[in-house]
Amino acid sequence: MSAQSAEPTGPGPGLFYGWYVVIAVLVIMTTTAGLGFYNLSVYLKAFVLQGGFSVSATSAATACFFVASGLAGLGVAALIERHDPRWVITGGALIAALAILGAGYVTELWQLYAFYVLFGIGYAGAALIPGTTLVARWFARQRSVALSYASTGLSLGGIVLTPVSALLIERLGLGGAAPWLALIFILGVVPVAWLLIRPSPQSIGLGPDGDPIARDASGAPLPADGIPFEQAVRSRFFILMTTAYVFAMMAQVGVIAHQYSLIFFRTDNSGTARLAVATMAAASIIGRLIGGQALRWIPSRGFVLGLTIAQGAALAFYAFAETTPALLATTIIFGLTVGNLLMMQPLMVAEAFGLKAYGRIYSLTQLCMTAGVATGPAAIGFLYQGLGGYEVAFLAMALASFLAFLLILAAGPVRALIEGKAHA
Repeated sequence: MSAQSAEPTGPGPGLFYGWYVVIAVLVIMTTTAGLGFYNLSVYLKAFVLQGGFSVSATSAATACFFVASGLAGLGVAALIERHDPRWVITGGALIAALAILGAGYVTELWQLYAFYVLFGIGYAGAALIPGTTLVARWFARQRSVALSYASTGLSLGGIVLTPVSALLIERLGLGGAAPWLALIFILGVVPVAWLLIRPSPQSIGLGPDGDPIARDASGAPLPADGIPFEQAVRSRFFILMTTAYVFAMMAQVGVIAHQYSLIFFRTDNSGTARLAVATMAAASIIGRLIGGQALRWIPSRGFVLGLTIAQGAALAFYAFAETTPALLATTIIFGLTVGNLLMMQPLMVAEAFGLKAYGRIYSLTQLCMTAGVATGPAAIGFLYQGLGGYEVAFLAMALASFLAFLLILAAGPVRALIEGKAHA
């Protein structure tokens, strides 16, 4: 029996199985982002108001989440190159759920840091690196569309799960809500991974996009296309684009971590704060779906340049917005950039360097970005604490976005791997 006949290409006739992998990644990202990435501002508020920690201390501890996630990502990338990604995703989900369970018992500063470190390690194993690697393996021609659909889960998490988490914590306290949040995390990741995910299209006898497997003259399958890791990470494009994302994500993640608190403190209404988180996530979904289609005609570099300018403008508006309509309008602008910026990084890594060392290259960009994403929440927290408000902090994040724009300009165009190999 051939590999292709051993397992159908999908549960329904004529549908490429890769789209079922996209659905699985979407659900997993919904869970991990809703209870992790977008939920960081909810945890921050809970630790400040219920745990008695200062904003600056909690912001610094939040930075440990990103440091731990970035460092763990290198190991995650190595594991999914050698082993079935479903085992890595399962391990990450169990570690993250264990961290959430312990959140209600945090009373000392070292325990606060331990929570964020453990949670970051689990998040790395279950979220972006395995998810984007799987989608990149399953698609080539339709990669931008597939990534836009799969990464929509990041925003759906903010709409579906983050408000639920905030409400549970408000009503039950962090200790009472923690077991429920941990259970949701496991159920939203582990069964979905084992029911729908397959490690690669080659595992069911197909190539990316459902094409036949590419073979050499002897009939053996060709290895994954791409350039070596060492060559990729020394390129000008990698260095400057990664640096640009350090500043872009410093601004984006810093604002996301403080958005709930900003709007709550300015409106004195937790309902408005929850609405803002959901609104940002909804705008992110709309923007990402439009972006995934538009990238069929728009160069990826020009698209990212526009996103960094729009993000910088939104953060400058946030610095001075006081009324509920102004805050929600700014949230929509910011949300339109959030999902697309996150989607574009793995897409450009695959476009520029291929799949040969994709996991290692992408995990290194994620680790480098830790300098930004870890600095963002802490910097805003310290500026808020020192200056008694969010105005200067958000203006600083706007400047970081504009610096990212300049670095992307300097990086030059995306250098497609296929082009380089064609002239080899």
